[in-house]
Amino acid sequence: MEFFDLISRVNWVGILTAAGVITLKLIGILIAFLVVRAIGTRVVEKTFKRVQERQSISIGRSRTLQSLTLNLFSYILIFIFVVMVFEVFEYDATALLAGAGVVGLAIGFGAQGLVSDVVTGFFLLLEKQLDVEDYVTTAGYSGIVEQVGLRTTQIRSFDGTLNYVPNREIISLSNHSRGNMRALVDIGISYDDNIDEAISVIQKACDEMAAEDASIIEGPSVIGVQSLGASDVVIRIIAKTENMMQWGVERNLRKKVKETLDAHGIEIPFPHQVYIEKKQ
Repeated sequence: MEFFDLISRVNWVGILTAAGVITLKLIGILIAFLVVRAIGTRVVEKTFKRVQERQSISIGRSRTLQSLTLNLFSYILIFIFVVMVFEVFEYDATALLAGAGVVGLAIGFGAQGLVSDVVTGFFLLLEKQLDVEDYVTTAGYSGIVEQVGLRTTQIRSFDGTLNYVPNREIISLSNHSRGNMRALVDIGISYDDNIDEAISVIQKACDEMAAEDASIIEGPSVIGVQSLGASDVVIRIIAKTENMMQWGVERNLRKKVKETLDAHGIEIPFPHQVYIEKKQ
């Protein structure tokens, strides 16, 4: 009976009312969070789109700063959201910040990697070592930079794999997207063919390709004999191309030279196998 008396004395209306108020507040905070995030994201994207249209900075640099701004905006918004949720439950936000400071000191040594990521990411951006859409090699990965954040850098490999690289692991960085690139093609001809004639024919093909391909900045030029192989004389061709166009130029150049050599009867040697039949 005492248990039922205790239950009857509980102000269920008050409890339900308080729970309903808290629930409504949480829903309101969540809706406000989603609206502010959507509006903020749209404002940031439009701002950097205008910057790109004005050509104040490069497109890659603009996208890099846009990615970083959105990243930072998300962290700040999440922190404000958490503080407001604590205040709904009447937990002092000041105490929360003080507690966060104490916890921060407690885990400071364990979070050295995180601090290193942020610091390294800051200097990567400050020194303009890489931008979004740059082709880079770092931390054992090669690919296109898709996002530069405060903690990680996302690099898309050419096979489609997305690699999340902690910024602290970017110790050495090779950026292949700064300035014009070089296309390099080696072509082997037979020892029986005339080298000077072959060079002249190849150079003519290169001149024709230079007139057809707008991505070629300089050349292609036949450098000369690069090496003497086991069954061929290797002739090297180089050209200066627009950024990220070097592979396409190399493919087209090999096709053009092959067709030209075939038309002039100049052989590109390949391994032959000789079978000797034993007489019975």
